[in-house]
Amino acid sequence: MLKLKDIAFSYDRKHKTLTDISLTIRQGEIIALAGRNGSGKTTLTRLIMGLINADAGSIKMNGQDVTNCQAADMAKHIGYVFQNPDRQLFASTVREEIIYGPMQLGFTKKEIELQLEVVLEATDLTAFAEWAPQTLPRGIKQRLSIASALAAQPQLLILDEPTTGQDCRERTKLLRLMRKLNLEGLTILIVSHDMDIIAEHAKTMIVLENGKIKFNGAPKELFANEKKTVELGLEVPEAVRISHDLGLDICMTPADIYQKMQGRRDLHV
Repeated sequence: MLKLKDIAFSYDRKHKTLTDISLTIRQGEIIALAGRNGSGKTTLTRLIMGLINADAGSIKMNGQDVTNCQAADMAKHIGYVFQNPDRQLFASTVREEIIYGPMQLGFTKKEIELQLEVVLEATDLTAFAEWAPQTLPRGIKQRLSIASALAAQPQLLILDEPTTGQDCRERTKLLRLMRKLNLEGLTILIVSHDMDIIAEHAKTMIVLENGKIKFNGAPKELFANEKKTVELGLEVPEAVRISHDLGLDICMTPADIYQKMQGRRDLHV
């Protein structure tokens, strides 16, 4: 769906922020983008969104060259949810916040009303439709940001540190929503420092270091190599660490550990 080839970018034309970035995002995947602070993650997502343009290389969306497209053009295909929802919430009510994007993209009144009802239900926000966004708890604000992005019917949704600052209940609710949307066909790119989320949900993991891709593959492949994981400035997921301590094959989730332990018990009996 989205293909970047030989991308390079510099803010000051002297020091390269991104170099030789080539990657492919396929329809229906959950992809994770990770790396230390300053590794180039934000710059890469800004390039994908069309907020900045590459100095070299090409970007294609569904086979079409979008290398020099602006944010308004990319907004038809890609939704972006900021780490801090307050940065993108401005309307007087939840309802107005959600319909703003479709209105700007030229949706008809009927389409806008339909999308409003669909995304309110999908994000469990129907009861908050007339609330002022700034009065909502952070977790609900984050779901509203996702609802606003979904209303424009994007093919790709970028989530920047989606669970930061949320309690366990809202974190679980948001991750369930993410999985549900993905099962319905939405492609999702998560930018995250939370390796537990990546281990459990991502099919592909891309790790940046000093503006270059240092890993691009299945999360399990990287986390199985603890030394490399640490060298890239990442934490080993808790489930991986515990499964290692228990002498089990690498497990990516607590549920995997439970199943492995049940298997051990059956064998022992």
